[in-house]
Amino acid sequence: MLKLLSSSSSSCLHGQLHSLRRGPTELASPVLRVLGSLTRLTRPTPNSARQAFFCSDRSDGSDQVVEIEFKGAGAEAEAEAESKSSSAIVSTNPRPEDYLTVLALPLPHRPLFPGFYMPIYVKDPKLLAALQESRKRQAPYAGAFLLKDEPGTDPSLVSGSETDKNIHDLKGKELFNRLHEVGTLAQISSIQGDQVVLIGHRRLRITEMVDEDPLTVKVDHLKDKPYNKDDDVIKATSFEVISTLRDVLKTSSLWRDHVQTYTQHIGDFNFPRLADFGAAISGANKLQCQKVLEELDVYKRLELTLELVKKEIEISKIQESIAKAIEEKISGEQRRYLLNEQLKAIKKELGLETDDKTALSEKFRERLEPNRENCPPHVLQVIEEELTKLQLLEASSSEFNVTRNYLDWLTSIPWGNYSDENFDVLRAQKILDEDHYGLNDVKERILEFIAVGKLRGISQGKIICLSGPPGVGKTSIGRSIARALNRNFFRFSVGGLSDVAEIKGHRRTYIGAMPGKMVQCLKNVGTANPLVLIDEIDKLGRGHAGDPASALLELLDPEQNANFLDHYLDVPIDLSKVLFVCTANVVEMIPNPLLDRMEVISIAGYITDEKMHIARDYLEKTTREACGIKPEQVEVTDAALLALIENYCREAGVRNLQKHIEKIYRKIALQLVRQGASDEAAVADQIQSLPDRPAAVEVQLVDTDETQVEDDKLDQKVVSSKNQTAAESLEGNDHDHSSETSAEEVTIQMALPDEPAVVEVQVADTDEPVDSKDAKETEKIQEGEATKTVEKVLVDSSNLADFVGKPVFHAERIYDQTPIGVVMGLAWTAMGGSTLYIETTQIEEAEGKGALHVTGQLGDVMKESAQIAHTVARAILLDKDPDNHTFFANSKLHLHVPAGATPKDGPSAGCTMITSMLSVAMKKPIKRDLAMTGEVTLTGRILPIGGAIHFQGMFFCEAV
Repeated sequence: MLKLLSSSSSSCLHGQLHSLRRGPTELASPVLRVLGSLTRLTRPTPNSARQAFFCSDRSDGSDQVVEIEFKGAGAEAEAEAESKSSSAIVSTNPRPEDYLTVLALPLPHRPLFPGFYMPIYVKDPKLLAALQESRKRQAPYAGAFLLKDEPGTDPSLVSGSETDKNIHDLKGKELFNRLHEVGTLAQISSIQGDQVVLIGHRRLRITEMVDEDPLTVKVDHLKDKPYNKDDDVIKATSFEVISTLRDVLKTSSLWRDHVQTYTQHIGDFNFPRLADFGAAISGANKLQCQKVLEELDVYKRLELTLELVKKEIEISKIQESIAKAIEEKISGEQRRYLLNEQLKAIKKELGLETDDKTALSEKFRERLEPNRENCPPHVLQVIEEELTKLQLLEASSSEFNVTRNYLDWLTSIPWGNYSDENFDVLRAQKILDEDHYGLNDVKERILEFIAVGKLRGISQGKIICLSGPPGVGKTSIGRSIARALNRNFFRFSVGGLSDVAEIKGHRRTYIGAMPGKMVQCLKNVGTANPLVLIDEIDKLGRGHAGDPASALLELLDPEQNANFLDHYLDVPIDLSKVLFVCTANVVEMIPNPLLDRMEVISIAGYITDEKMHIARDYLEKTTREACGIKPEQVEVTDAALLALIENYCREAGVRNLQKHIEKIYRKIALQLVRQGASDEAAVADQIQSLPDRPAAVEVQLVDTDETQVEDDKLDQKVVSSKNQTAAESLEGNDHDHSSETSAEEVTIQMALPDEPAVVEVQVADTDEPVDSKDAKETEKIQEGEATKTVEKVLVDSSNLADFVGKPVFHAERIYDQTPIGVVMGLAWTAMGGSTLYIETTQIEEAEGKGALHVTGQLGDVMKESAQIAHTVARAILLDKDPDNHTFFANSKLHLHVPAGATPKDGPSAGCTMITSMLSVAMKKPIKRDLAMTGEVTLTGRILPIGGAIHFQGMFFCEAV
């Protein structure tokens, strides 16, 4: 920050400087008087006195530090007495221009201008000691030079502390290279600790380095270039600077303080000083200020300063507009608030508006009125008590808001409001079939529910659980059931739910308390008998906030949900008419007490035939409409759908099948759009290339006197066969071009050969305008393009890979004819099921070498099944082939179940293993179209097949 040396720093100069006291009128130059009048600065009172120091130039070129004291008229006698005894300005000895070698002080932020002082901090002990020593030797001068920015860095991104730290680390040659060449000769005013106060005197230029530690340089003293004080351009520029300063002073109090202090401390406000003053107090960056400091031409320096102060006035205007906008906004809001408060008071006095509490009570009573007859008495009692309580509470109290929210929920619930049931079984059957193919068990159960309700005349709520793999339609069937029953539908998922409050609600004493999901459901649907779909009930969580599965016991119990109690409402709610439909992927994950309350309907998945119907009747139709494709534009064959199902989408559900169908239709849409764009471009090119129409030309020769020469008149009709052929080809061969195209008459008037020629051309259409004919031809071309047969996109099994990529699944049959020892088994998988081979071969045959070696990444249960199969096979061979009964006792067998990378486990491959071993023992192959499954006991009994085993997140395929 640049400052002026004020009276507070006069104590440091009393021992070295002589004083001179002048009257205030002796100090003011014409420029200073103009600037003071423009800024309207307040002059000091007659009885006040001020004292300051300033460094100025004498006529002989030397610098003086002057102590100036302003006194009022009351002290004139004392001033005259002291002026007689005081000496004139005495220059320092030696003079400043005698210093050709000075210490170099780096300035990090801004350059020091002559006439200003600047405090800096010197952290280098050697440099600080050198400054103190030079001050003691009556040579208190040093060079102040601005520090250059570090190469490759943005100075705006470096903080002040980082900059100071970098300066303190610079030494010697490195510091010398970072200094600007032009600086300021600064007098050391005072040293207090590591703070050094510098006063700028004159400009310097570095010539060479003398010493590195501390950095000492040789300098040349710079003087301003000669200039004409009476030059009109310089005067005009300086007056513009003063005028701009005047404008800035009107808006910026900070600048006003600078000018006031400067005018009090300076004795000669000439043009160079004016330029330095404007640049020093401006907010320009250091490089712009350094440019002003380096400029020795007074006129150019004034121009640079004028540019800086112009920028300052623009910034001041922006600042003023921002402040004005904010002030208007604040005052406008305050005015609106006061007017609203006055309006409320006036309306209340006139009885035009009631207070908030009365209006709220009326709103709650109006909302409750339609259901008052069906509302239970205990609920009505609670509502009346809360309404009375609301009238006694202050609107600003926290209890008022709690009571208001509680009444809002109590009156929003549809007490006793039921939707009309649909007891038409045929209509319900039609609705269910419209939305879903198959799912006969679910549809049959819903129709039974409707039939029972029709016979009883009233329907009760039920709890149904739909279990099955993902994508089989468990969630979507719930919406169809609600539509078939004419009930409102509400769905919420409990997957990962670990907070009991989501089911039972929060206590009203908590901040931000809300009711549970069931109360929110009743408020949203507006009826007391909706269909509520609870999704992912097998994925309930359990955390520190309780066990939601236990909270659902009351909700899903037909004996308890007639008086369901929510923690927030704290009044019983009848949910016995609600139909709950839950969905789950794995029933085993549902807690047994909760599972016991639900009626489970299993949805195993869809077979290939069902997927074909679903894809053709539902998925393809929906996707085609979503993509904006017409049925006549695309055809997906049955072979393509069958290949898509078998080779890409073997999942039990149809979600993946829907994704692949959407992918096919997206690519078809892109193909159709590209084809349409190319056709439009071809039509546009054809229209632009329409040929000129055939014309009939008549040439008339006339003289310059416009006298017609009948003998020289020529009638000539020229028909362009080429143009006629082109036009006929555009319009079609079945149209007669001569009948549609009228002759055009062209008249050319020419003068005699010996006279100047005058040519007149007239084109006349005897039938209709040419523009209308061209428009008709263009329309015919466009109609022809539109009526072209749209090329249908055909998706077949041959080009299916172009739309969905390479097949994911391949044929599982390895052998065309199964060899000896190979049997095909059946396996349960996540895709619904697959086949796998069990292979057995004889490794070694010798007396007493009977053994069994199994491979194929089999689990413990499957290894035990192999040992059981080996034992049972020996017993069967003894019974069927007594002559070969020693085969298993003397043969080492190897049993393998491909693929080796797939983990397999389960007991149901027992009969397949027995068959494979007996095939090796009896040297007989198995039928190629035979597959089997089933668990075998040690006595040879076949048990029912099992299911899938999940262990530590891995899926083990159980051979069934």
